[in-house]
Amino acid sequence: MQTHMNLSQTQSEIQDQHSPRQVRIAYFIMVHHKADVFRTMFEKIYTRDQFYLIHIDRKAKAELTEEIQVYLMQYPNAFVLESMNIMPEGFSMIQAELNAMEYLLNVSKEWDYFINLSGEDHPLKSQNIIRQFLTAHNGRNYLFYYDQKFYRPDTFRRIQNHFTELSHKISSLIYKREFMDGVIPYIGGKWFIFTRETCTFLVNNKRVMDFEDYYLHTLLPAESFFQTVLMNTVFKDIIVNDDKRVSIEKNFFNKNQYQIHLIESLKNSNQLFIRKVNDKTHEGILQYINESFHVPLKEIDEVQRELKREDRNNNWS
Repeated sequence: MQTHMNLSQTQSEIQDQHSPRQVRIAYFIMVHHKADVFRTMFEKIYTRDQFYLIHIDRKAKAELTEEIQVYLMQYPNAFVLESMNIMPEGFSMIQAELNAMEYLLNVSKEWDYFINLSGEDHPLKSQNIIRQFLTAHNGRNYLFYYDQKFYRPDTFRRIQNHFTELSHKISSLIYKREFMDGVIPYIGGKWFIFTRETCTFLVNNKRVMDFEDYYLHTLLPAESFFQTVLMNTVFKDIIVNDDKRVSIEKNFFNKNQYQIHLIESLKNSNQLFIRKVNDKTHEGILQYINESFHVPLKEIDEVQRELKREDRNNNWS
């Protein structure tokens, strides 16, 4: 949306503009409710030299869609993707993300990383710190992955059975089929950080279309499609098994004890975003995020951490 430039600038934005070697991020944000929560998050990640693509679910109320579209008019580097009816259990979420990658690749050649977010995500660090981190590790992809047969055999029916996504649900008519020949299935989470080269591969490579054809009829492909595609190509060598998110759990018995534990965990991590932040989030967690927003990330050896995780998984299995 091309209109007036936002006149307010944070200190981190000013630093970004004077750091030409820093990578630039293209954000894809999926929203379906809570416009106020989205605005709070957006203003925390906004800089003038990056790119922002917002998808508003077709099921969202018309008032919310209009409110967000009007709000974004003040940001010349923010765009709205054509709305789809997103079914979290179906392929539509993957399709929206592939559409977003293609859209942003066409918008500009000046971004280096693609990050997907929901409307209730929130950055744990300033854009300056996040960009410093990605610049220092430029060329790496970030997403969780596990060998699905080995670690999560309980989920294999999601991909071995043939499912059909309808307009508002997954069809109850299913049948068993053989998985893709010569492909190792992986599973993980819905959230990721991909290099521009990875996005180009995902939207242009003909081999990816074979994965699309198969995963179009799976259950919860958003937790396995990108993992399976990338881990069965040369891209597996540049993946860090971490999506750089922490999630606030809804169900816990002692709220005070939980928030203390979560804050201690955040202090000892180098996560970049936190999920499920809203008006019900514990005040202590929000206060910690605000106070630590410009504090540099803790230095963590990503390789050693991944090796320790693999050791724990192997011992568990």
